Amino acid sequence: MKTLKHWTLLNADASHVTLQIDHRYRLALYVLEKGLFRVAISRNTGWALEKTWSIAPEKDVPWEGRSRDDLSGFSLPGYSIEETDECLVIATDTLRVTVHQPLWLEWHYRDTHGEWQLLASDRSTSAYLINPHGDGVAHYQHRLDGDRYYGLGEKAGPLQRTGKRYEMRNLDAMGYNAAHTDPLYKHIPFTITKREKVSFGLFYDNLSSCWFGLGNEIDNYHRPYRRWQAEAGDIDYYLFVGERVVDITKAFVRLTGKTLFGPKWSLGYSGSTMHYTDAPDAQQQLMNFIRLCKEHAIPCDSFQLSSGYTSINNKRYVFNWNYDKVPQPKALSQAFHDAGLRLAANIKPCLLQDHPRYHEVAEKGLFIRDSETGQPERSSFWDDEGSNLDFTNPDTIAWWQEGVTTQLLEMGIDSTWNDNNEFEVWDSEARCHGFGTPIAIKHIRPVMPLLMMRASLEAQQRFAPDKRPYLISRSGCAGMQRYVQTWSGDNRTSWETLRFNTRMGVGMSLSGLYNVGHDVGGFSGDRPDPELFVRWVQNGVMHPRFTIHSWNDDHTVNEPWMYPAITPAIRSAIELRYRLLPWFYTLLWQAHADDEPMLRPTFLDHEHDAQTFEECDEFMLGKDLLVASVVEPGARERTLWLPANTEGWYDFYTGVWYSGGQWITLAAPLETLPLLVRAGAGLPLSARLAHTSPAEDTTRELKLFPLKGAGTRCGLLFEDDGESWGYQEGNALWLEWEMACDAATIRLTISTRGDYRPAWRELTVTLPPDEHRQLLINGEAIRCWQF
Repeated sequence: MKTLKHWTLLNADASHVTLQIDHRYRLALYVLEKGLFRVAISRNTGWALEKTWSIAPEKDVPWEGRSRDDLSGFSLPGYSIEETDECLVIATDTLRVTVHQPLWLEWHYRDTHGEWQLLASDRSTSAYLINPHGDGVAHYQHRLDGDRYYGLGEKAGPLQRTGKRYEMRNLDAMGYNAAHTDPLYKHIPFTITKREKVSFGLFYDNLSSCWFGLGNEIDNYHRPYRRWQAEAGDIDYYLFVGERVVDITKAFVRLTGKTLFGPKWSLGYSGSTMHYTDAPDAQQQLMNFIRLCKEHAIPCDSFQLSSGYTSINNKRYVFNWNYDKVPQPKALSQAFHDAGLRLAANIKPCLLQDHPRYHEVAEKGLFIRDSETGQPERSSFWDDEGSNLDFTNPDTIAWWQEGVTTQLLEMGIDSTWNDNNEFEVWDSEARCHGFGTPIAIKHIRPVMPLLMMRASLEAQQRFAPDKRPYLISRSGCAGMQRYVQTWSGDNRTSWETLRFNTRMGVGMSLSGLYNVGHDVGGFSGDRPDPELFVRWVQNGVMHPRFTIHSWNDDHTVNEPWMYPAITPAIRSAIELRYRLLPWFYTLLWQAHADDEPMLRPTFLDHEHDAQTFEECDEFMLGKDLLVASVVEPGARERTLWLPANTEGWYDFYTGVWYSGGQWITLAAPLETLPLLVRAGAGLPLSARLAHTSPAEDTTRELKLFPLKGAGTRCGLLFEDDGESWGYQEGNALWLEWEMACDAATIRLTISTRGDYRPAWRELTVTLPPDEHRQLLINGEAIRCWQF
């Protein structure tokens, strides 16, 4: 590749500056917000890919993508510009970039004292490289001592990415090692750099396979550096500054699109296993799941049909029902609905070469095409070869949506599970329709699952326009949070997976994917032993997505009742999840409305505490609930660091108070998941439910954890009917509370807005057992607040 060196200023307008580089390239530097700049380098011949599907600061992108020249949704605040013989300086009152000659960029931010401080800089020796004869681009930045790197979405290993090398190339990584395997399923080329007093985000809007070197590589001829390199496309990145890591995560979500606000039932327990739908009596097996949930008193809200329901001779054929296994799909769906459960069905975007409809689809030109022959491209898929559908073709989208509607939704299926959608098409020049402008797959591979899930979502919306859609997808790229809930793919059963899946989920959350979870119990390998299964369920119930799913090598099934001796412990963990559903639902609302992460590393709200940046097995659920999962066999105690704060922490179960900034050891018998709550918090809780029926949810508790000293804290409870769009018209309940504490009194002030009235008519307020101060609710000495 060629190093870009010499530049001249071509022009400047209200939004950006354009430079000519080495007579062959253009650099456009956009000032999008005061703290958000964009750098885009392309060949003089134009963009390698003229569209983006990830950038959505205002609304969703068009199906055919958003023009890279489109600046809508940004405030474009204006900037100052100063040119000398050696550099060009472009600045707002928050962020400043200096373009040096030869080409490298240096970034400064304005601190709280109004002084400019170094934020980041390119490597001054060979910062930008482009292959002038074809594909390949790279960007090198100087790496400073003490830099901490986070992000990159779904990655194995430690939460902190410093010193590692990663690859973005969507793969079906069946049975991966959660500590080491790379690459995995998703494409999120976004990093957060944490410094002592500032953080910044760097997002490369490039959809080809790419690599990140974050300190593992050194070169005698250059100062320490970090590297991003892509197989194809252009250099097009967004750099944004914030005081804290959470500011960067939220800014990234604002850049790439709001989190989908799914129905409340999507937060309940969702059963699944390959075994049921692979069995010759699949319908009977599935009906038995309903019976066993009731028999064992396991709360449940949905079941996910694995792809065996589509099989012919043990191979999978999307939109095909195996009526020998499932003779009455509509009756099956109705039975689940009568039990209060919904169904999600697995669908795959690749048609095997002997699929009953393969030739029909090929004749319509709906497949990605071979780069040489123009015939449907064929790649390995599920023990055979198949052709991947081309979702950049409007006719393919229409065909897919017709299949989703007639083969799933009209059969009573409630949701789509978009799976095996990594689009492993390794003819990098294979041609996609490109909405009328042919595009090589190497430029847009991770866009295909994004468009697949969008096609499924719109089909669901058209079929049930009054209900908020719920979808699942395994693969995708930045922006997929606009459409789906996701998970960490086909993990392998082990204690190590339990530990590192937790880091993987928090890493996805830092990267804008808030609604995440894991296959609880492990998907592949032998079944988990009883102790591991209990600990995994306890961990899983504290993630937004809670699904027990398996395809065990030993032909067993991960089910809540698989070990009778521990079924009470499993039931207790799931019941805890259901008690906390009002909290989960409020967090999902805040994720959607305010871009707040649901899963949070302990440092996210405690950056002043250096110890919270050390690798640990704890995480926060919202800002207030600290989850200390047990991830070691035989452990019956849990030692953890309590983040330093002025309020302290309460044991969720006993109400015992601990000061922050210390190591503590809690009892952790097999039946108990250690939980701590930040003092000053209030957790909304429900009674035991069989599923998330609004009509049956008739009690609500606000469990307060008061400040020990004087002070005021506030919180929110969000409620609605759980599935409609009514909240957009005010048909929801926003219950806001403020707790003011002093030496003698706890004063709780409750106010509400919105038209919705839930089935519960009073809010019972509870305090820790040793709390003896007087409680006043809206000035009255009562313990129950009524509408």
